[in-house]
Amino acid sequence: MGHAGWRARLHLKLRAAGGRTVLAERSHEGPLVVQRPFYPEGPVCHLYLVHPPGGVAGGDHLSLQIDAGPAVQGVITTPAATKIYRSFGTRVSRIEQEMSAEDATLEWLPQETIVFRGAHTRLATRVNLMGRARFIGWEILCLGRPANAEVFDAGSVAQDFELHHEGRPLLMDRFRLKGGDSSLAARWGLGGEPVLGTMLVYPSDAEQLALARQDAERSGLATSLVDGVLLLRLRAGQAETVRREFERLWSVLRPGFSGIAAHSPRIWAT
Repeated sequence: MGHAGWRARLHLKLRAAGGRTVLAERSHEGPLVVQRPFYPEGPVCHLYLVHPPGGVAGGDHLSLQIDAGPAVQGVITTPAATKIYRSFGTRVSRIEQEMSAEDATLEWLPQETIVFRGAHTRLATRVNLMGRARFIGWEILCLGRPANAEVFDAGSVAQDFELHHEGRPLLMDRFRLKGGDSSLAARWGLGGEPVLGTMLVYPSDAEQLALARQDAERSGLATSLVDGVLLLRLRAGQAETVRREFERLWSVLRPGFSGIAAHSPRIWAT
């Protein structure tokens, strides 16, 4: 019998205490952990999610749950790209992420997810906001490995991203793709660009939209503002291009979003 795949679960609770955000509770099963909290900008808690195996294979199932209470200020990121390896047969890997925040500020800033040729994967992220909660975050999907000239001509990807406020859906984003699909090259699809980035800011307004649009034509960034959700999309030939542009946008938008100047997680510099 073949390996059934890793099962990993990580549950984190963030609370405000003593003038700063603390990691009040954490529990995990399997190879998905978090390093100790870091405080490079005073009361804001920075957390680095780590998956020691270094990649996700067919049959693996990773589950992340984050619960942020009132007055929490949390930044969550990853030290490296998430790699989705080629599946054996049609075995599917699954990554499920759910974040809930009540009167809190959450920043979800992971590095890219690289889906290898022949991988079958399902990625789902849901953000539940309550009260005056605020959220800024992104997800970057790289199909194949452009640096190795590997194209995504086999496999399948299903990616969902949901944003809710007080139980009301504000964004329901669905992405479905099979390896070699015509939409990879079509102008109405990815236009031959294997990397797609999506960034969200909520709540947002016309001023934030104007800031995001300042260099939009130069970068090819697509922007919209609907129901207070600022939605930014960018496609490119390399994940680094999207990541750098999103980091720049984050540094521009964060002061108006949270009243705090951008302070990049130090793990990004290593």
